[in-house]
Amino acid sequence: MKAMVLNEYGEASEFRPAELDKPAAGAGQVLVRIAATSVNTVDTMIRQMGQENLPLSPDLPALLGMDFAGTVEAVGDGVSDFAPGDEVYGCAGGLIGLPGALAEYIAADVRLIAHKPKTLSMREAAAMPLVGITAHEGLVRAGTQAGQKVLVHGGAGGVGHLAVQLAKDMGAQVYTTITGDQQSKIVADYGATAIDFKTEEVADYVARHTDGAGFDVVFDTVGGANLSNSFAAAALNGNVSTTVSLLELDLTPVHFRGLSLHVVFMLIPMLYDHKRETHGATLARLAELVDSGAITPLLDEQRFQLAQVGDAYARLTSGQAIGKVVVDITD
Repeated sequence: MKAMVLNEYGEASEFRPAELDKPAAGAGQVLVRIAATSVNTVDTMIRQMGQENLPLSPDLPALLGMDFAGTVEAVGDGVSDFAPGDEVYGCAGGLIGLPGALAEYIAADVRLIAHKPKTLSMREAAAMPLVGITAHEGLVRAGTQAGQKVLVHGGAGGVGHLAVQLAKDMGAQVYTTITGDQQSKIVADYGATAIDFKTEEVADYVARHTDGAGFDVVFDTVGGANLSNSFAAAALNGNVSTTVSLLELDLTPVHFRGLSLHVVFMLIPMLYDHKRETHGATLARLAELVDSGAITPLLDEQRFQLAQVGDAYARLTSGQAIGKVVVDITD
């Protein structure tokens, strides 16, 4: 099968075409002919950092790509919920020990996939799995409920745009940080109140939108140093979820505000074979929400083929993409 692989890691590393053996569906797996995959921030981190700095990275030559959508071609022993011809989507490879989706086929653990939303194209479905699972987990772990005021940092981003829609579907009053008119319009269409973080200080928008009480839930999809803003924006005894906590940070504000901090690392089931079925169940639920019209993925306007995967990674890291960057694998 055709694939694009890395023969080295680092900022100057390039994807190279390769002919790899077509995988077979083992026990508990399905063989999927991949139609499309999408690029996530963690994919770009793996490419740049490699095993020395990011131990979850695959062995070289590395076959990256976590998300995919495609058609089941064969099923392995013990598989009863999927059959050849089924259209599926999932996040099931691209890590150490799990060959990725930058290829024509993938042998995927059935616990990590679900039937594709009927109302989405393959490209649209391929944009959903990692960010959708992450958004769902972050809101659920924070105990998001109807009537709460929820702040999503980065509401036009990959995880953020789905978190905004999911929180809205949960009945929350949703606010989100963005910048610029284009992002403002996107989140407004989702029913969220836009906050331009470049023109408004945390204390000001907390006062304006919560009368100074703070937000019940803060979902920080930016993370890092921005976590300090999340702590300042949260209500007393509030909940903060984040997808990026790879830093040293003073937790004094967390203590004095009685906050609960939830770190979302959605790769745990894949890395440790830990409760993988939760990912499949979440994907099935997301498919229901998509087909009911409650949520929809946002795709970047630029299109890429498998041979252009290096350009797709550059598009994401440039910061210019609006929505998920998708790579078409097969017709």
